[in-house]
Amino acid sequence: MKQIEVVAAIIRKGDKIFATQRGYGDFKDWWEFPGGKMEAGETPEEALVREIREELSAEISVDEFLCTVEYDYPAFHLTLHCYFCSLLTEALHLNEHEAAKWLTKDELDSVKWLPADVEVIEALKKQ
Repeated sequence: MKQIEVVAAIIRKGDKIFATQRGYGDFKDWWEFPGGKMEAGETPEEALVREIREELSAEISVDEFLCTVEYDYPAFHLTLHCYFCSLLTEALHLNEHEAAKWLTKDELDSVKWLPADVEVIEALKKQ
């Protein structure tokens, strides 16, 4: 089975967490945390900074590791490394996603999360 290793930014501002809606692919319209595939030789932190710059035209600091999720999708195995992050720039521009929301912990279940991200939501609820 194909293996894919990705990183996700759990961007916090006050008591809210930033969520993005996919605008493409098999899971179009499902919600996820922004991030993406790690490139050869990158640390997870370096990949996160690059991916958020590409996806949101924003600068972040990678603050704290949250969890790693291992999930089997039908076509591949996903390893998802999740980190709490903070914005260093205020403006966010959706370069790849069709929508975004700032959600409180109580609102996390109000959107349809990608299957692997559901496990991240469970970890967040325990925080």
